[in-house]
Amino acid sequence: MPAQQKKVIFCVAGLLSFACALCIAAAIGTQLWIKGTILCKTGALLVNATGQELEKFIGEIQYGLFYGERVRQCGLGGRPFQFSFFPDLLKIIPASIHVSVILFCTVLIVFALIGTGFFMYNAFGNPYETLHGPVGLYLWSFISWSCGCLIMILFSSEVKIHHLSEKIANYKEGNFIFKTNSEQFSNSFWIILVCSLVHFLNVLLIRLAGFDFPFSKSKDSETVTGAVDLMY
Repeated sequence: MPAQQKKVIFCVAGLLSFACALCIAAAIGTQLWIKGTILCKTGALLVNATGQELEKFIGEIQYGLFYGERVRQCGLGGRPFQFSFFPDLLKIIPASIHVSVILFCTVLIVFALIGTGFFMYNAFGNPYETLHGPVGLYLWSFISWSCGCLIMILFSSEVKIHHLSEKIANYKEGNFIFKTNSEQFSNSFWIILVCSLVHFLNVLLIRLAGFDFPFSKSKDSETVTGAVDLMY
């Protein structure tokens, strides 16, 4: 492939990595990871609410990695509450999983920025082999893609398996029991998915630029190796 086309490909990959780093940094600070509704089960059972009456006992909840907001509905109108994960909710949530999600988000940003720098260096500089060359580009992209996958898996398990929304809704509730009525992943979570796909796309762009995957031998090298073996 001509050198000019390689520069274009590496520049595009570098810009995509940089955009991912910015988007993830913005996503971490929002409370748009989960949106859902919470049913005040105790209140609904007290009045045997059904149909439209049940809507008076369904509140809303949304949260991110650091803070969130819920609207408490128990038949007397909505009452909004703000909550924070640190330090308020650490005793009731799976703290190790939650901290791991934040940690991997940070690692993802760092390696996305590292990938950006090396993509630009390969586009305009004179890189040498090992981590400064194509092997490094594959490595940074693979690490970023892996971190994105881990973030989605860990956060999904925290929400779905450990019932994070219910634990938040029942925090410091002595007389009422709340159950999750509905919940869905929101914008910030899907940003992580998009960024993971972008880093996987970067791997394909590196291959498109004409660089083989690491540890893969070309047919020519295998032929030469075989010929050398026959000589001994």
